Amino acid sequence: MKLQWKDIPVVPTSTEFLDIVLSRTQRRLPTQIRAGFKISRIRAFYTRKVKYTSETFCERLSGTIEAFPRLADIHPFHRDLLNTLYDADHYRIALGQLSTAKGLIEAVARDYVRLLKYGQSLFQCKQLKRAALGRMATICKRLKDPLVYLEQVRQHLGRLPSIDPNTRTLVICGYPNVGKSSFLKNISRADVDVQPYAFTTKSLFVGHFDYKMLRFQAIDTPGILDHPLEEMNTIEHQSICAIAHLRASILYFMDLSEQCGYSVQAQIALFHSIKPLFANKQVFVVINKTDLMKPEDLDLEVQEQLQGMLKSGEVELLQLSCTTTEGVMSVRNSACDRLLAARNAEKLKSGTTSSGEPTGRLGELLRRIHVATPLGGVVRETFIPEAVLKKRKYDPNDPDRPKLERDLEEENGGAGVYNFNMRKNYILENSDWKEDRIPEVFEGKNVYDYIDPDIEAKLAALEKEEEERENNGEYESESDLEDAEEADIRHKAELIREKRQLIRNEAKMRKSLKNRALIPRSAKAKKMSEMESHLESLGYDTSNIASRARSQSRGRSLARGRSEGGDGDAMEIDTPKAALERAKSRARSQSTNRRTDGVTDEVARSKAERLSKLGQKKMNRMARQGEADRHTTGSLTKHLLVGKRGMGKTNRR
Repeated sequence: MKLQWKDIPVVPTSTEFLDIVLSRTQRRLPTQIRAGFKISRIRAFYTRKVKYTSETFCERLSGTIEAFPRLADIHPFHRDLLNTLYDADHYRIALGQLSTAKGLIEAVARDYVRLLKYGQSLFQCKQLKRAALGRMATICKRLKDPLVYLEQVRQHLGRLPSIDPNTRTLVICGYPNVGKSSFLKNISRADVDVQPYAFTTKSLFVGHFDYKMLRFQAIDTPGILDHPLEEMNTIEHQSICAIAHLRASILYFMDLSEQCGYSVQAQIALFHSIKPLFANKQVFVVINKTDLMKPEDLDLEVQEQLQGMLKSGEVELLQLSCTTTEGVMSVRNSACDRLLAARNAEKLKSGTTSSGEPTGRLGELLRRIHVATPLGGVVRETFIPEAVLKKRKYDPNDPDRPKLERDLEEENGGAGVYNFNMRKNYILENSDWKEDRIPEVFEGKNVYDYIDPDIEAKLAALEKEEEERENNGEYESESDLEDAEEADIRHKAELIREKRQLIRNEAKMRKSLKNRALIPRSAKAKKMSEMESHLESLGYDTSNIASRARSQSRGRSLARGRSEGGDGDAMEIDTPKAALERAKSRARSQSTNRRTDGVTDEVARSKAERLSKLGQKKMNRMARQGEADRHTTGSLTKHLLVGKRGMGKTNRR
């Protein structure tokens, strides 16, 4: 996993942290509460303020904790590098103190929210809020040292290079001042400080370059001295971390001219001292400054010691000169080639299962390959056609060579002039047919339908067969196939279609009228004869119904005649006043008593009244505010809510 150290956000000091949280709380929840408000509203306001402050504290602390990498989740190289530079125990303690402070702030918020539920006045609730925020601020102030330490770690991590532990990597190591930084500057675009004195490089430097369309990274490590691991300083420990944990090719630089200030024997001793760190890695011993001293110029004893470094066969000796840049690219290419070969072999490397089958990528590839063998143990020898054996190799200088299309093209005017014949290699009975052109359509007919020479005979045989079948009665006419059952089915299908069409028409009519009545209600009167005929069709006796209807109609007409004419001598005129009185009397006869309407007896009525009074009794006692009651909002401060705000502070809130 490639870590981007520069993505870690800035860690504020305890004072800045406190200002950020409290100003955000005051900005989001300004004080707009008065002593005249209901106590439930006052409690809710201050409870919300305490909760919002604690949530803001916890959010900021959680963001800081999550921004820093967890040592258990990162690569061992990054973990040991952090331990080397900052001490992993101090790092864990600082993050742990932030986590503890987060838990304490949450506990304080819970306690004071519980107390605010029983606040009796505005002053009491405000004091509880102040106490809660004060305790949170005290906890934040105690984080002064951890926050300062984490900010220093963040700043230093931001200056470290971004190293990917899993990509293709070259690690350059060796004694100080042997030419490691010069080599990195020659093969990459890294801006490395190169000076003629030792310990110029005090931290890891990374350079990137491309080889065979692949991106490589080269890491320049600080110089290492030959002494025990416990005596190494922080600068040397960085080199040890890179050599031990990165899957890379190791380039161990040596200076045989001893201009670095260390003897060749000391450099060989350092190689054997750190050799256990080279396990499972490609190792190269790179002799630098060959323009001053080459391995052949050394004493026999030193040459034997130098060859002893290569005895295992896994170490390769390379030579270069960073001053003249001789051999620099060859050394880089050799290291990259061996690294790529090792990585590819590791990807294809696979073990075997219990049954002996290979596993991994190589096993998956082998399982896809199937070699077919002849049945019965027949051995098939390889056969090469004689024409292939006699075929000569094409030689452009041979005058008897077979001519290619390119040769014919050059002889006949070149490209754009010569047009090769695509038909000359056709295999036909007569070679003269090669240039014949067959039309696709002739006299309005498709030519390919008539290419078969026996097509007419086949067509005549087919027509004769059809005629014989028809004469034998194998084909029946359509009229013979229609029997009574099919006719019945067709009739029912026709009825279904008609019914479906009627339903569609009715739906269209309803939609056009928008669900209005088709005809007025006054025109819906039915005749007595129609009703009698309909009821008789249903099996009812209509004699009594008809006589009752006639008697009722005669009674209304007689009553109307008596009121209007009396004995027939004189007719009483119905005045508007009389009509009004008659309407009032009719209305009085239809009026009902709501107290007794729907109640069976006096006992039930008294019980209903008693239950109604009991239901209203609680509302009267509690004096609840209902929907119909007038509502007056709390008075608001005019200078905070009216007009434009000018420049200045807002601390008065």
